[in-house]
Amino acid sequence: MIIITGATGNLGGRIVARLLERVPAAAIGVSVRDEAKATGLTAKGVRVREGDFTRPATLEKSLEGADQVLVVSAAIRGGGAFEANSAAIDAAVAAGASRILYTSHQAASATSLFPPQRVHAATEEYLAQQGIPFVALRNGFYANALGIHLDSALSTGKITIPEDGPVSWTAHEDLAEVAAVALTEPDAISGTSPPLTASAALDLGDVARVLTRLTERTITRVTIGDDEWKAAAIARGLPPMVADFSLGMFQAARRGEFSVVNPTLETTIAHPPLPVEHTLQQLLGRRDRSAAGQNRAVPHRPNR
Repeated sequence: MIIITGATGNLGGRIVARLLERVPAAAIGVSVRDEAKATGLTAKGVRVREGDFTRPATLEKSLEGADQVLVVSAAIRGGGAFEANSAAIDAAVAAGASRILYTSHQAASATSLFPPQRVHAATEEYLAQQGIPFVALRNGFYANALGIHLDSALSTGKITIPEDGPVSWTAHEDLAEVAAVALTEPDAISGTSPPLTASAALDLGDVARVLTRLTERTITRVTIGDDEWKAAAIARGLPPMVADFSLGMFQAARRGEFSVVNPTLETTIAHPPLPVEHTLQQLLGRRDRSAAGQNRAVPHRPNR
């Protein structure tokens, strides 16, 4: 049985959907924190069991009978992410899995300026120490992370940030597909993969120009100093820890950590990766639908 963790998340859910195109539902199990959110998978015949990386005892049953386990990296900011990832790997080994896959990152490095990359590097090392076949999928930077800039860009016409650098923004759809290929075609990828990236790397000035084209509104990129940006972010209500986290991403980008572009993703999925325009259009559409829904929720009151 192939078991996917985090299967109700944005990436995990897409991986299961692509896997269902390749193998029978009865051959798939998922480990999720909330079974109620996975009723749609149950209806399709997928085995659904509760499992939480931060409660390792729950993983024994959720990974029972696993031949392969895909560990979707823990979405934990700050301390505890490595411990959660390693607990899932331990549980996969204990379940007798013959192969473990892990969703890592293109910039995984013990010396990265962006903390999640240090966690990915440590997890990759831990996975390699287990003595069984493994795959570390070094995913390109998720393009939907650009959503954090949309409200400001559309309300002010500016993306005001510290100096950054090119990033190979990569679509979840393509990363889900490459994971499904890796799970069902063991010879496609083994060990630590090359960076699995889109075909181009863009900085946020480039992204501003794409948004200008998509929205037919002028969006410009404004560069400010790190300290000024952090102070403004905290003044807007961002917790200092989160501000430092985000600042680390800008610092890593301008050092070139995310600028790599590699053909492995395209070669493995046998078609060109989706461009950043695709994800930006999706994000803009969701924003518009959300705004429309809020407007409908407010009853019309005639003037009195």
